[in-house]
Amino acid sequence: MPDQSSDLDWRDEIPVSTRFDDPYYSLENGLAETAHVFLAGNGLPGRFREGFHIAELGFGTGLNLLAALRLWRASGQGGRLHFTTFEAFPLSPAEMTRAQASFPEIADLATELAPHWGRKRFDLADLRFEMIEGDARQSLPRWDGLADAWFLDGFSPAKNPELWDAELMAQVARHMTAGGTAATYTAAGHVRRALADAGLEVTRAAGYGRKRHMTTALKPSRSG
Repeated sequence: MPDQSSDLDWRDEIPVSTRFDDPYYSLENGLAETAHVFLAGNGLPGRFREGFHIAELGFGTGLNLLAALRLWRASGQGGRLHFTTFEAFPLSPAEMTRAQASFPEIADLATELAPHWGRKRFDLADLRFEMIEGDARQSLPRWDGLADAWFLDGFSPAKNPELWDAELMAQVARHMTAGGTAATYTAAGHVRRALADAGLEVTRAAGYGRKRHMTTALKPSRSG
């Protein structure tokens, strides 16, 4: 897998991977994109329950984690949210902090979690976090967890195809609870086909901002 340990270029305080020439989040509004694609795309907060487990391909700036935890707290859901993320080359804590500073709506939460950046595991009263570092094509098959919701947030499939190949999408489906979901900003045909071939019910939905379409997927409740 190419080294995506990001040589970063900051464009109007938006981090862009110079290796992939791809921003880490929407140039329009990364937090709004996360809310539309990953939170609403997975039916959240309506599906939250004690121990709800989110898994993610591509941790990036940590924005998705902050948005998910913010929604968890705002929903009044008790208990602990589980969040497992797969990342080949994590950003440094300083880079994450700089990227998150663009979103004053989550400033308090970003400040609360800042001391934990760089750790592979940490627990809060309402969060259990784990980062599994390395090539997800190798680490995900070895993972023994099941996610209720998947955030598929690697760089663009055209620029980072390794994180979207058919076998990895099949592993996503295998590591999903019955009735679980996945969502991604991309509507690339080969990604949708791979998810469908893995036994998921795939829907092309309205995308965020200038992206006309995105993709959601559901694992049938009776799926074995």
